[in-house]
Amino acid sequence: METGTLISLALYFIAMIGIGLWAWKRSTDTSEGYLLAGRNLHPAVAALSAGASDMSGWLLLGLPGALYAAGLVEAWIGIGLFIGALVNWVVVAPRLRKQTEDYGNALTIPEFLANRFPDKAVALRVISALIVVVFFAVYTAAGLVGGGKLFETSFAGLLPDVGMSDYMLGIWITCLVVLAYTMVGGFLAVSLTDFVQGCIMVVALVLMPLVVMFGAGGEGGGSLTDVPVDGFLSLTQGLTLLGFISAVTWGLGYFGQPHIIVRFMAIDTVEKVKTARNIGMSWMGVALLGSIGIGIAGRAYVERNGLVVEDPETIFIVLANLLFHPLITGFLLAALLAAIMSTISSQLLVASSSLTEDFYKLFFRKQASERESVNVGRVCVALVALAAIWISSDPESKVLGLVSNAWAGFGAAFGPLVILSLTWKKMTGAGAVAGLVTGAGTVAAWIALGWNSALPGMDAGLYEIVPGFIAAWLAIVLVSKATAKAPAPQTA
Repeated sequence: METGTLISLALYFIAMIGIGLWAWKRSTDTSEGYLLAGRNLHPAVAALSAGASDMSGWLLLGLPGALYAAGLVEAWIGIGLFIGALVNWVVVAPRLRKQTEDYGNALTIPEFLANRFPDKAVALRVISALIVVVFFAVYTAAGLVGGGKLFETSFAGLLPDVGMSDYMLGIWITCLVVLAYTMVGGFLAVSLTDFVQGCIMVVALVLMPLVVMFGAGGEGGGSLTDVPVDGFLSLTQGLTLLGFISAVTWGLGYFGQPHIIVRFMAIDTVEKVKTARNIGMSWMGVALLGSIGIGIAGRAYVERNGLVVEDPETIFIVLANLLFHPLITGFLLAALLAAIMSTISSQLLVASSSLTEDFYKLFFRKQASERESVNVGRVCVALVALAAIWISSDPESKVLGLVSNAWAGFGAAFGPLVILSLTWKKMTGAGAVAGLVTGAGTVAAWIALGWNSALPGMDAGLYEIVPGFIAAWLAIVLVSKATAKAPAPQTA
């Protein structure tokens, strides 16, 4: 590892912690300030923060790795995500920004649901908070796996011997830096660092595939058609109906991701949601194209030069180390860390907010002061982080696999619930509880049975978000209709 690379990474870490300290002075005196930055987020910050916290290390590790291994057919995941994100901005964002403020100035999704359906307030807050904490521990672990892989691939043998593997040391370093600015600066720090990280990510995603194909270091990359795999550049090669459905339905997950939709709640006015949407979708389109380009161009480069890449999910790291000046390599690795850390910080803060607002203040200290609530939130951030470190300790973990499970869990549990609670006035509290439990339970059962890998009597599986989303939607509608109060009889 060159000195220039280490300098670039060190400057990146210092910048992130510096932003956290600045935010600490601005917005951590109250729960609303710590958890939602006082609902005064600039549209550009909200947009890039939503995008950066959404994409995570999956964008630079998981998706390029899938395309590297299987070809352009894996791009359907990105297409489904883009469509889902657009619908989310149009349908959910403006309504959620307005209604969370109208219903008791709710600071978390569980609190909004409780205020929306007061007859089932406690059940909704407790169940949804449990789902948030459990699935976010898994989701955060996916990010830490990415950090571990980065350090294991790029820093092997260069870091001090502290009695643990490079993989675990990478996990601890990644986690500790995130904790430093998240615990101190709260939502404002997370959002501002996400904005900076989103800018870094999109530059790296545009730069790398162009250099691989056309730059001085990429002369050995050759044409993308040089990959000796039939149908590598086909969107339909080997695509089955189940495979297509599983790929494009990733977009359904957007409606139920608390760490993404909480950004909608923090935009300073409803009128500025459209501006944020335009910025966010432009960023996402460029980022997804860059990620697809890295996987495809990376495979062409590797095949042309006779290289061996044991783990496809490390293709971004391999190319960064091979083709760029050490200072630029440091920037690219910082982009990967940005993708990882932006998501981890958002997830830790949302999980912490649920533990604080929906457990601690609900059952233990209803009259907790603002300062006490903020401090409890900081402790909860650390506790969720420790759980994620334990989950990510297996170096054989796959980023895409962990992300897909957590994404499906949130999408099925909260997606139908959020959409219908914002758009259907006849929805009842009992229906909300039924949808929450049914969605999460169906996803968990589907994974446990292995039907996401292979359905009974078939070689192919179906992504667990599909049955989970459908089952939750039906449960909400059917139970709401069954428990709706009959209209009062008209008197003459």
